[in-house]
Amino acid sequence: MKLSKLYYLTIFLIFLIGYGSCHDYQDALSKAILFFEGQRSGFLPQDQRMSWRSNSGLSDGWSYNTDLTGGYYDAGDNIKFGFPMAFTTTMLSWSVLEFGDMMPPNEFRNALGAIRWATDYLLKTVSQPNRIFVQVGDPSSDHDCWERPEDMDTSRTTYAVDAPNAASDVAGETAAALAASSMAFRSSDPGYSETLLRNAINAFQFADSYRGAYSDNDNVKYGACPYYCDFDGYQDELLWGAAWLRRATQDDNFLNYIQSNGKTLGADDNINEFGWDNKHAGLNVLVSKEVIEGNMYSLESYKDSAQSFMCTLIPESPSSHIEYTPGGLVYRPGGSNLQHATSIAFLELVYANYLTHTSQDLNCGNVYVTAQTLREHAKRQVDYILGDNPMGLSYMVGYSGYYPQRIHHRGSSLPSIKDNPQFIGCKEGSMYYNSTNPNPNVLVGAIVGGPGENDEYVDDRVDFRKSEPTTYINAPFVGVLAYFAANPNFT
Repeated sequence: MKLSKLYYLTIFLIFLIGYGSCHDYQDALSKAILFFEGQRSGFLPQDQRMSWRSNSGLSDGWSYNTDLTGGYYDAGDNIKFGFPMAFTTTMLSWSVLEFGDMMPPNEFRNALGAIRWATDYLLKTVSQPNRIFVQVGDPSSDHDCWERPEDMDTSRTTYAVDAPNAASDVAGETAAALAASSMAFRSSDPGYSETLLRNAINAFQFADSYRGAYSDNDNVKYGACPYYCDFDGYQDELLWGAAWLRRATQDDNFLNYIQSNGKTLGADDNINEFGWDNKHAGLNVLVSKEVIEGNMYSLESYKDSAQSFMCTLIPESPSSHIEYTPGGLVYRPGGSNLQHATSIAFLELVYANYLTHTSQDLNCGNVYVTAQTLREHAKRQVDYILGDNPMGLSYMVGYSGYYPQRIHHRGSSLPSIKDNPQFIGCKEGSMYYNSTNPNPNVLVGAIVGGPGENDEYVDDRVDFRKSEPTTYINAPFVGVLAYFAANPNFT
């Protein structure tokens, strides 16, 4: 049933009046960054703070006689999927670029550490000419087991794409991640920054030279699909990668690429989506910075699309069509809904910054939307996630006294190897999966998939669509929380 805009506006007013608690955004920021330590693969460092974790995946890459240790497990399993990992890295880097100066020095360092854990791995994935490693671990055997990453004895299949086979999506997103992160490290480690940028350019050349989706390759599709297939096409990643390289290098060649390829690569398509698979809304916001601040009129269509996207988010706008739960949360069907809430809140804050710098507003039909409007909308999503919702539940693990205890996460739900060093086999872990007891290890900072369309949430690790955390839910939230931590009295 399609509900009226007046209904949604009424819900928002009730929401603002009914939920008035104050949040410790600084604490939430610290925890959102800490979460990534719980997702680490490889040799863990001495300063590892998530102490119930230990080394894992130490033979990754052996079948290609190469070192592919490190990186992140994407969610509650033990697979390293390159596509969402690269997007996570891009968003962590964008968070630092836009809001890093608002972070306390120690959290800024922690955020850079979270980025570097990913970029060190991504550099390995593009270290061989005309080849990109896109995944480590066989999902079928992994998902058939409930094992700690430290115990895993499932197949660590290495998936690679060699030219002239195509991987424009993963290679394009990897180029974006390395380009964005090169800017994040430019001041603190210029040598590393240069390495990242050089590899970003190489990854983009691979992406553009051999066009197509990585999951169309027979040697990859049965590992990547149905989990991280390219469902929305590879074209957006080419524009996304070029846009980040333009920002990192200021090279007009990348500007020309965006200008000349926009139409053929579908720049006008799917402008209202943003996530690990579809970059269009983020691309438009990113490129609009150059239009808003530099009067780059040849890219005006990207700014128009970014504005159109912002207008769809505002219930009073004539073009509003984003769905919300009765409690006010952005909602899209399909599970892991909070990935949409955190990404949209991030884009709103970034675009609000661009508008503020140039004293501009948006004209959404008969409604004028200011930077303040966008920030207020983003704050409602943040506060909902942190506990201002009909359940009164924080969807960030470890934040407040009431949060999900039974998240869908192997390492969190099984006894820590530090406490129980005995090997726990593939099927032996099932008793922990099926247990109704709370997880013994708190994955601090993890944001779960979130509630359903009616704000309902049952604390059940079996329901992975709601109870599983992912790196790409957390990554944009780091920037969002940095903003509100620096502006705690924002209203």
